[in-house]
Amino acid sequence: MKLLNKGRYDARFAETDDDLSAAQTLRTLAFRAAGVPDADAYDADCKHVLITDHKSGTLVCCFRLMPIQNGQAIHRSYSAQYYELSGLSDFDGPMVEMGRFCIHPDWADPDILRVAWGAMTRFVDENGVEMLFGCSSFKGTSEQDYLDAFSLLRDRHLAPKRWLPRVKAPRIFSFGGKSGRKPDLKAAMKVMPPLLRSYLAMGGWVSDHAVVDDDLGTLHVFTGLEIRAIPPARARLLRTVAG
Repeated sequence: MKLLNKGRYDARFAETDDDLSAAQTLRTLAFRAAGVPDADAYDADCKHVLITDHKSGTLVCCFRLMPIQNGQAIHRSYSAQYYELSGLSDFDGPMVEMGRFCIHPDWADPDILRVAWGAMTRFVDENGVEMLFGCSSFKGTSEQDYLDAFSLLRDRHLAPKRWLPRVKAPRIFSFGGKSGRKPDLKAAMKVMPPLLRSYLAMGGWVSDHAVVDDDLGTLHVFTGLEIRAIPPARARLLRTVAG
């Protein structure tokens, strides 16, 4: 099922086993060492979005969406393995977890991310989703590379207290209190993942700690976005792409 076509890119849902296999292959390229396929039990419960270059047919981006009725079912999510999310159990609107987002390493066109957000926007609007959430990943497992970024997240972008995820994973890096490191804004934004930058620009928020994920070789932070909190001008831009 096609979601949208913008410029040279098409976004559609995976419909066949071959489609899912193609997404898993790209995920393997992005997240795994050679010979270690990226597939898990959550794939069966998700809708998989594929973004292709319509001239060459190359799969340039993929991600998966897990619809969740409301916060009472958030324990089903991938993120719930790593974060204690009982605070979000009171969220009473439809939610969707977005995960395994990756762009082909040989493709650097910023329009790919724009099309991805356009596809997500269409899904959110058509399904009345009120919160988008997931894990935003930083490459590698050394927090030393990201101290400015984590300090910036601590100072400006922590989740509201009522939604704040608590520690569950055995290995984490705590962002600490306000009296900690003062972030260098330029250095912080240089290493901030593009997807997370987009979340933050729309009013998104994060957990107060990063999880050390040895399986994927990443540090990740829980990220949430309440749809009604998106600035009107930004929402109009997203819907222009999605339209």
